[in-house]
Amino acid sequence: MHALRPQAVRLGQTLAFVTLMSACSVAAANAERLEADLRALFGEGGSLSLGEVSSAMLRSRVTAEDIVFEAQEGERLLIERYIVSGDYDAPDEVTLEGIRIEDSLTELTLMSAERIVMGEPSRAVFPLHMELDPNEVRLGSLAIDGMVIELASEFAEELFLDTPLQSGQGRMTIDKVRGEALTHDAIGMLELTDVAGVAEELDEFGSGSFTLASLRLEGLTGIDTQGEEKLASLVLRDLVVESSELVGSLTLLDVDGDFEDGKGGMRLEGLHVDLARMIELAPEAERTQLRMVNNVLTNGSGELRLDAAFLGSWKEKGDHHVLVSDSHVDLHDALRLVFDINLPLRLPPGIEPVDAFTGAEWLEAATLLGGDLRLALTDLGLFARLATLGAATEGITEAQYVEQARTQAQGFGMMFGPEAQAVLLGLVELLEGAAEQLEVRMTLPSESTMSSYTSDPLEVPSKLKVKVETR
Repeated sequence: MHALRPQAVRLGQTLAFVTLMSACSVAAANAERLEADLRALFGEGGSLSLGEVSSAMLRSRVTAEDIVFEAQEGERLLIERYIVSGDYDAPDEVTLEGIRIEDSLTELTLMSAERIVMGEPSRAVFPLHMELDPNEVRLGSLAIDGMVIELASEFAEELFLDTPLQSGQGRMTIDKVRGEALTHDAIGMLELTDVAGVAEELDEFGSGSFTLASLRLEGLTGIDTQGEEKLASLVLRDLVVESSELVGSLTLLDVDGDFEDGKGGMRLEGLHVDLARMIELAPEAERTQLRMVNNVLTNGSGELRLDAAFLGSWKEKGDHHVLVSDSHVDLHDALRLVFDINLPLRLPPGIEPVDAFTGAEWLEAATLLGGDLRLALTDLGLFARLATLGAATEGITEAQYVEQARTQAQGFGMMFGPEAQAVLLGLVELLEGAAEQLEVRMTLPSESTMSSYTSDPLEVPSKLKVKVETR
């Protein structure tokens, strides 16, 4: 092998030296830019001190340490480290470690977080005192770990949309926050996990505690324009609340607001209200009314449980569409309500089926092509308890109370028509125990418009084919 020529060796050494010096220059410039941007971040609203600002040349990273900002309003912001990774003009990540916001007068920590990581942010530093084009504010991802918020503070009041939270005491902890595709007007995904809070005489929230396993939302758009907000999905899991106002839990709340796939709606599972515990915690003056509610809704067990679903879908059928709704409410040991809709219709030009679930305005211009609606009410013990309560309240027997309700139903029927009378008399049968279920079926004429019903609601029953049955 031939040895390298001296000229080639010197050329390689020169190129390496130039590259190294260039990298050092860029690193030094980025450190200067970070310091300048951090000073501009807080503007002239207080005093700022910075520790060492350094750069790691080989890892394309610049770090500012020991940031302390003293606001004129009395708040103090402390950040142990502010790290920009990657190209300073298009960072891969911006990481904040050891964040605390304190009240400088009381030394109370208003908010703290172990770490905040912003993935692919549109800027290395977002200035607070400079107007930015909304399109310049973007985050590819967000991760916050170990967040603690003091609820009785101006900081919390601003964070929770001007909710008054400055009297009493309260604290909320959030183990993890994760987000994706965050802009000024949209959130691709945002999830909070292991959330807990406790309060003592905290304004209108009173005293109590709560825990939440997770809250996840996806596809939130239009958040910068009132009335234009749209949410594709929201899922809440395992919420537990204990306070003087409410003691209960919720296993699942699942909201599907994206009807582009032809279906959506809301499911609520495992809603539990501990009325017995609420009676214990309530002021003595309110206990009688709560006991009355407890006796009627739970037969005195003190355990109110509810499941519900409000689901909808649409299908294309040639020159028209069919909207279908399948909804139910189950109040355990009290009643079950089922509501079904099968509605073929012709949409006006320019209106898509998905619009049917996001607003009711389209109905005014739609042509209804018949269809039917079914409402089924099954008594699981509620009506017998209502009869007992009503009779006791009026100081009469249950038989007298039922006959009184029957007379009133017949009277209303004379005012609103035979269809309304049949429904009311069906409810009386449930009240006296002569039936367990009331079913109402309504069939629309072959062609009609919504305006023909809304213009005179009292005439609606006479325009429909109504069938009322009790079992």
